[in-house]
Amino acid sequence: MQDLRTTAPKYLVFPGTLLAMSTDMPRTGRILVVDDEVNARTALAELLRDEGFDVETAADAFKALGKYESFTPHVVVTDLKMPGMDGIELVKKIRGGEDPAAVVVMTAFGAVSSAVDAMRAGAADYLTKPLNFDELLVVLDKVFENQELRREARQLRLRVRDRVAPNNIVGVAPPMQRVFEVVDQVAPSKATVLITGESGTGKELVANAIHQRSPRANGPFVKLHCAALAESLLESELFGHEKGSFTGAMARKDGRFQIASGGTLFLDEIGEISPAIQVKLLRFLQEHEFERVGGTQTIRVDVRVIAATNRNLTEEVAKGRFREDLYYRLNVVAIEMPPLRDRRTDIPALAKFFVDRYAKENGKTIEAIAPETLQVLQAYDWPGNVRELENAIERAVVLSKGTSIEARELPSHIRPKATPAGMPLIPGATMAELERFAILETLKATGGSTSKAAEMLGISTRTVQYRLHQYNEAPRSEVDVVRKDATPEKT
Repeated sequence: MQDLRTTAPKYLVFPGTLLAMSTDMPRTGRILVVDDEVNARTALAELLRDEGFDVETAADAFKALGKYESFTPHVVVTDLKMPGMDGIELVKKIRGGEDPAAVVVMTAFGAVSSAVDAMRAGAADYLTKPLNFDELLVVLDKVFENQELRREARQLRLRVRDRVAPNNIVGVAPPMQRVFEVVDQVAPSKATVLITGESGTGKELVANAIHQRSPRANGPFVKLHCAALAESLLESELFGHEKGSFTGAMARKDGRFQIASGGTLFLDEIGEISPAIQVKLLRFLQEHEFERVGGTQTIRVDVRVIAATNRNLTEEVAKGRFREDLYYRLNVVAIEMPPLRDRRTDIPALAKFFVDRYAKENGKTIEAIAPETLQVLQAYDWPGNVRELENAIERAVVLSKGTSIEARELPSHIRPKATPAGMPLIPGATMAELERFAILETLKATGGSTSKAAEMLGISTRTVQYRLHQYNEAPRSEVDVVRKDATPEKT
């Protein structure tokens, strides 16, 4: 290669070691160099190619826009002063497109104000002439690193969105269908939502689904577990604090309300907050404004609040532990998450969903869940609800040695200790005997409610009532396991 020290234009400055061009770790990426001085752009392009970059050049901004579409560079390095369209206008046009390239501008020494204008227009960085090539490489490395971080962040957001997408909220049981209907109706609105239900029922998942379906989907979804922090820390986390407002406050900090501006703030376990925090939260819900801890400046933000709790807030209000006015502010739209024991028909689909997820994460091929495994899963009461089911399935996937999930791979406390009294032997029992046992045991679990038993079994209430009538008409020896309280409900 010719010595660029003698042929390059005056605005290129070379450190002493540069011309060796030894690159143990060659760089990659596409760069478009835009400059109306032919020697300048040619020399710079050659130097960048020697560093490992794929480089194209353009003599002016118009030609640069033409090459931009076909070359799709990662970075555009452009001079600011060019005839026709200048560098600032080029920055604006590039940054106005979808998934734009980063732009680094070059400007003459003393024209820094123009570079500032370019930065305001969206340029990633600027360098002054005479151009130090090592400084340019540092800037390019930083730009490529930031682009990689943004790509990883986009991929992470997509993975998170996949986990909370409506089709990933598994549920065909009537209670979950009612939840889906409310989510569809409330998502486009600005209404505050209160999600109630036992721990592990999926309250956060539903809150995120509401956010993803709302006009705020491109804004942040910020979470805060209210029960995990002391009162003083919770106040700071929610509203932020000023420097010196308390011991350890070394700098100003923005709170979750400010971070969530333009998006949604999810307050989990809202029933655990203290009366003092309740007052400040009520004020925000009424006025949409607050002050940082130790501050006097009033801050207004646009945040939608979704709260969740496993407590009965009506009882908490009656006992004086939760403000009634705050309860009504939070409870504009209520969503009650059903426990898993009330939606047993969803267990097979949920189990399959988690098997597929964790088999993929662990690099395993699992094609099925054994029938006896499904029987065990549906017979268990799941006090930890869907979260407990997910953990059990993840464990089973990790321990699985074949292509099917077996009952022995489930946690021991989930597997039945012994065959229940009166349960027909398998194999050997007829389908009629198995059906009768299933109906009667389910009725026992529901306190004799035929409607609840029908929902759990996935059959109609009339079918349960008809079978009970058959069992009661049978000879005494055949129905000695029928409980007297398992009688048909009046319709």
